[in-house]
Amino acid sequence: MIQRHTELPPFADGRGHLLYIFLNHSRPEGTADGELYALVTGLVQLGLDTHETIDRSPEGSGESSMRSRQLKVLAGDYFSSWFYHLLARRGRIEMVSILSAAIADLNVMKSGVYGKMKGMLLSAEQYLRHTVQLNMRLFLSFTPMIEEPLKDLWEKLLAEFAHCETVCSELRRSTDPASAHEGYCYWKLMESVSEEERRQLSEQSLDPKDWKKLKLKYKCDYLLTDKLHSSIAAIQNLLQGVKDEQLMSELRTALDRFLQQLKISGQAAVEG
Repeated sequence: MIQRHTELPPFADGRGHLLYIFLNHSRPEGTADGELYALVTGLVQLGLDTHETIDRSPEGSGESSMRSRQLKVLAGDYFSSWFYHLLARRGRIEMVSILSAAIADLNVMKSGVYGKMKGMLLSAEQYLRHTVQLNMRLFLSFTPMIEEPLKDLWEKLLAEFAHCETVCSELRRSTDPASAHEGYCYWKLMESVSEEERRQLSEQSLDPKDWKKLKLKYKCDYLLTDKLHSSIAAIQNLLQGVKDEQLMSELRTALDRFLQQLKISGQAAVEG
């Protein structure tokens, strides 16, 4: 029902699969817990991401816009409620506390970013870096559960997977001027455009055709795609240093699956 009336953000498959691999490798006796923790963390992330997509612009006052906002509020709350339910049902109350603390910390981080955005104190690169850090925060809660020799690899791979998923999200949202507002392309254009173009961006008065022309003029999608390729290359480089054959095999499988999802996502963005 929800997806008939509104669009939901994608599930954090790449980060979730990565977490599952590292938890299971560090705690082979706790395979079920690794699956559970990857699932609930993905659900919390999905709930937070869904709330982030709620249209708060005054123009979105029609019946369909109102229905979309209401459904996204309900959907975000629904996904988050499953996080508590699944952990409590398995008796993992300590993880409820750990993830709840991470959510609180993430909200403080978001507040700081929003303050910079409101004051127009954010560059496109700063925005992207902050967004990647936000998208890592929940998953970093599990770092103490990762084997000590693997923690550095875990954090570096998580950063690159989060970067890839964030860039893909920015490519998707950039297809429409309304959803792209205050995203990477918006901030990149605000750094480069003329005064008149900056005024149109601030007032959100560009139609889709003019928005597309502006993006092409300043190569926004090209810059994002280049970042995506660089991050994939960094992941491949990190995997070359993995000595454990089983871990290497699992990580390569995760990367292959991830690349397939990115390919599908990229095609959808182009078609959109």
